[in-house]
Amino acid sequence: MNKLFLFFLFLIINCTLVIDNCTSQWQSDVRLTNDPATSITAYLNNSWCVKASGDTVHVTWSDNRNAQLNLEIYYKRSVDGGLTWGDDIRLTNNTGTSECQSVLVSGPYVHVIWADYRDGNGEIYYKRSSNGGFSWGNDIRLTNDGNASQHPSAAVSGSDIVVVWDDTRAGNYEIYFKRSTDNGTTWGMDTRLTNNTAISDIPCISIWGSLVIAVWRDNRGANAIEHAYYKRSTDAGLTWGPDSRITSDIMTQWYPSVAISGNDVHVVWEDYRVSGGQNGEIFYKHSADGGINWGNDKQLTSEAGASVRPSLSTSGSLSSPNVHIIWTDERDGNKEIYYKCSTNNGTNWGGDIRLTSNSASSYYPFISAAGPIVHVVWQDNRDGNLEIYYKRNPTGNPISIRNISSEIPTGFALYQNYPNPFNPITKIKFEIPNNAVIARSGATWQSLTVSLKVFDILGKEITTLVNEQLQPGTYEVTFDGSNLPSGIYFYQLRSGNFVETKKLILLK
Repeated sequence: MNKLFLFFLFLIINCTLVIDNCTSQWQSDVRLTNDPATSITAYLNNSWCVKASGDTVHVTWSDNRNAQLNLEIYYKRSVDGGLTWGDDIRLTNNTGTSECQSVLVSGPYVHVIWADYRDGNGEIYYKRSSNGGFSWGNDIRLTNDGNASQHPSAAVSGSDIVVVWDDTRAGNYEIYFKRSTDNGTTWGMDTRLTNNTAISDIPCISIWGSLVIAVWRDNRGANAIEHAYYKRSTDAGLTWGPDSRITSDIMTQWYPSVAISGNDVHVVWEDYRVSGGQNGEIFYKHSADGGINWGNDKQLTSEAGASVRPSLSTSGSLSSPNVHIIWTDERDGNKEIYYKCSTNNGTNWGGDIRLTSNSASSYYPFISAAGPIVHVVWQDNRDGNLEIYYKRNPTGNPISIRNISSEIPTGFALYQNYPNPFNPITKIKFEIPNNAVIARSGATWQSLTVSLKVFDILGKEITTLVNEQLQPGTYEVTFDGSNLPSGIYFYQLRSGNFVETKKLILLK
C-alpha cells in the first residue's frame, strides 16, 4: 500500500511539473524609468524597442527629461537576463525631436536607428556601439533631403543592416530602403521601393541571411482603403520583386509587422473585417517558402474591444520556431498588454494572456526572446506620467530539441557540430545517460539539469540552447548564427559535475 501511494504521489508531482512547465510564468512588472518627464517606447509597431541576445537585454525609448523638453533617445541594458538593470544612457543631444527608435544586436555590435527632426524636417539617423552597449559612437545621418523621412524600421543579419522608412521626396509618401554590409561603417544609396500615387507608409522589415521582407500600409486600392503590402528580396536588398498585397479582404488592414525564421515568414496586422470597421482584431499569415506562397489568414483575437498595434518575434529551432506576438488591447475597458504564442511555427496558438492589470493605460509593447526567456517592454501611465515598464517570462521560450535515439547512453557525450564551419545553421548532438533518477529516499526524487550554451571567443555567453531536465537519450539541437558575425565560438554541455566544451566556426 505504501509503495502504491508513493507511486501515485510521484505521478501527481510529475504531472504537476508538466502543467507548470506548460503554463506561462510571467514575473512582476518592473519599472525601468523614474523621472517626472514623458518616457515612451514608440507609437508605431514597426520599431523594435527591445532586443535580447544571450543574457544581455537592450532597451531604447524616447524621453523629454532634458532642459529643452524635446524627445531624445535613451538606452539601458541588463546583463543578467533582465533581473537587474544599468543606468539610463542618453544617446542623442539636440534641440529637435528624436523618436521611433529601433535597437538591433549582432555579436558585439548594438545598432540604434531613429527618426530625427534636428535638421528642420524628418531625417533618419543611426548610432552604434561596438562593445555591447558599453560606449557609443557619433550620430550618423542616413538621409539628406528637404522632405519628411520618418517611421524607420530596421533589421540585422550578421554584418548586414537593412533600413526602410516612408519618405515624401517624390511628392507623396513612398517606401525607401538603405543598407550597410559592414556593421554600419558605410552605407549604400537610398532605394525607392514603391512608386504609385497612393500613400505607402509605416513600413516594417526583417532579414534572414540574404532574404529580406518589407511590409507596409498602402491605400492604392479601391476607395483608398488601407491594406497591407509586402515586397521581397533574395539578395540582401540588392534587387526587389514586385509589390504584393498580403490579403484580399475589402476592409482595412494596416500596421503589419514581419519576422523571418529561415524560409518561414510570419506577418501580423491590425484588421477590421470582423467588426465592419468598428474595432481592430489581430490577424496572422504565414509563408513557408520565403514569401512566394502564403497560407490562409488566421484571426488570432475575437473581442469586443480593439486589439491593435501587434508586434512579433521568432526564436527557437528552424524545424519548429516559436512565434511570439504582443499587442495593445481594450477589451478590459482600458489599454492593457496582451500576449500570444505558437510553439509550432504558427500552426497552433495558445490563448490570449493578459500581461498588465491596472486602471491606467499600458500600451505600445515590444517583444524579444533569447534562450528560454521572453522579454517585453511598453509605456505605462500608472505613475501619473508615462514611464517605461518591463516584464519577463524566464521559461516562456521553449527551445526545440529532438530526441533522436531510443537507446540509453552509458555516459555523457558531446559531439562536434555539423556542419563545421557553418553558415548560418549547424546541429549539435549530445548524449545523456540513465540519470533521470539519481537518488531516491522515501518520496524524494532528484534529477539533473542539463544546459547547453554558446560563448564567443572572449567567453561571453551568446545564447542558451538547452536549460532543462532531460530524460536519458541522444539529443540534437539546431543553432542559428544568422545574427552573429563570422568567427570562432564555443559550445559547452554541463550537467552536474560533467562539463565539456567544443569549438565551432561561423564562416559567412
